[in-house]
Amino acid sequence: MILLVHLLFGAAIGSSIKNIYLAVILAFLSHYLLDLLPHIEYPIENIEKKQWQKAIPDFSRVILDFFLGILLIAIFSKNQPIIYICAFLAILPDGFTVLNYLLPTKILEIHNNFHQKIHFLKDKKISNFWRISSQIAIFIISIILLIKY
Repeated sequence: MILLVHLLFGAAIGSSIKNIYLAVILAFLSHYLLDLLPHIEYPIENIEKKQWQKAIPDFSRVILDFFLGILLIAIFSKNQPIIYICAFLAILPDGFTVLNYLLPTKILEIHNNFHQKIHFLKDKKISNFWRISSQIAIFIISIILLIKY
């Protein structure tokens, strides 16, 4: 999933779940749940390979996606702190993955291996139509929940 979808879904959880502790836990776990769905991702191979000169477009996509997600949350939500906390927690697993590429440790490597296994549909022959449709559906559901709650 792209960061935007994870951010919005985490924010929607923070907006609609009234128990703060449950919202925080569900927002974090939502990342892995969404990654089980067929989806597309933007390339970060240059970050993975530590080819920093070529990684600028990769980092740019991630940063743009992040700020677009924050902007949409600001526009469609009631802007309570829990909403932003849950949005952040929903992207934290991807942050751990990037951190593993930059500063590898044993614990980050264990997480990265687990995170990669969650993407088991990545190598399956599923059309881009379904991969993109799943993200659009989550996007729409998230916006509706942000507006409603």
